[in-house]
Amino acid sequence: MSTVMPTANPTDARAPQARDALFTRIEERRDDLVALTQALIQIPTINPPGDAYTDCAELIGRRLAARGFGVEYVRGVGSAGDSDRYPRTNVIARIEAARPGACVHFNGHIDVVPPGQGWTVDPFAGLVRDGRVYGRGACDMKGGIAASIIAVEALLESGLFAAGALEISGTVDEESGGFGGVGHLARLGYFSKPRVDHVIIPEPLNVDRVCVGHRGVWWAEIETKGRVAHGSMPFLGNCAVRHMGAVLHRIEEELIPRLARQRTEMPVVPEGARQSTININAIHGGQREDHDGLPSPMVPDRCRMVIDRRYLIEEDPEAVRGEIVAILEDLRRCRSGFDYELREVLAFLPTMTDANAPVVRAVAAAIETVLARPAQRVVSPGTYDQKHIVRTGLLKDCIAYGPGILDLAHQPDEYVEIDAMVQSAKVMALATLDLLAGGG
Repeated sequence: MSTVMPTANPTDARAPQARDALFTRIEERRDDLVALTQALIQIPTINPPGDAYTDCAELIGRRLAARGFGVEYVRGVGSAGDSDRYPRTNVIARIEAARPGACVHFNGHIDVVPPGQGWTVDPFAGLVRDGRVYGRGACDMKGGIAASIIAVEALLESGLFAAGALEISGTVDEESGGFGGVGHLARLGYFSKPRVDHVIIPEPLNVDRVCVGHRGVWWAEIETKGRVAHGSMPFLGNCAVRHMGAVLHRIEEELIPRLARQRTEMPVVPEGARQSTININAIHGGQREDHDGLPSPMVPDRCRMVIDRRYLIEEDPEAVRGEIVAILEDLRRCRSGFDYELREVLAFLPTMTDANAPVVRAVAAAIETVLARPAQRVVSPGTYDQKHIVRTGLLKDCIAYGPGILDLAHQPDEYVEIDAMVQSAKVMALATLDLLAGGG
């Protein structure tokens, strides 16, 4: 673990003069912030399959090692997708002041979803245009990682870091559940007391929002079963795709309208996510398509569907599963030849950090100072790595805060505004000073 010597008294750290000098340092590093964001985007850490994780982790590690951090690389051995070809490489950097105190940890995921279609710019060029940096992961969340690094570096240069410890991590697989990243590290104790006290995750929830939690999620795979036969004589078979159509019909006609009536007191954004939702992630039925030529005439005997159910803190997780089971069991009773298997893919409970927790108060106060308007406290429609920190690390003082517009995540022509990155870096630095000084 690396140590830096203080050059200022921590009681002076939040004084207006010190704060303004810190903000000036961050503003002077605007070009560095942009360049770091571009460099991160230009490493295509696409998940799946998990490309270039090690390259991106090492970029972060080299930079922070050069600034005095002790750096570790921890592979998520045994996690889904981990292999010698696609190692789940995480980086954790830590620096300690001369005096003991609290530890503030900034955690960002380095993986990005595939670019998809519809881009008008190169998704991995890191194009700068009209005050924005474009690219896959610019918003979600390489711009946030860059802002947190600049914030911490500015703190170190300011001489205001006199007590406690700072950590920055770049972790993998958040887009696919985070099991090889924060989930793995949490099991190893990297997100638990006494090592860490406060965690800020720079997810793109808008620069004036403190995200205190997320809805629950239940992913499941439904497989309907049938019997093969010649396609010209379907009456001799049992079509699994038609059975799945019956499942879809029940979901569309019965379940979705019922979910739309279930509302939450959680401050979920956007407004449409304040209800329960279900998404059909994928359907696969019949013959494989990874071949040239025409298919053979067959009645399909298997059809699989993956569902993504997001639920509210007021809902019972067992009841969430029970809604689907009830539909399937009723079809089994009333539909000739219907049979199924149901497999849970993943499940996470809803979570909300207390509105009066130190990290919430510190970040909210910093937002008001930097932006001259009150912070909004929100809940994310989708889960993020806070779930592992709270459930496995048992660390409750965790929130998400970062630059970027939530609605741009996973979209073509994704971008992050440069001004928002600078503003969020100021918020992160000021909140960190407050937490290290025992505030919040």
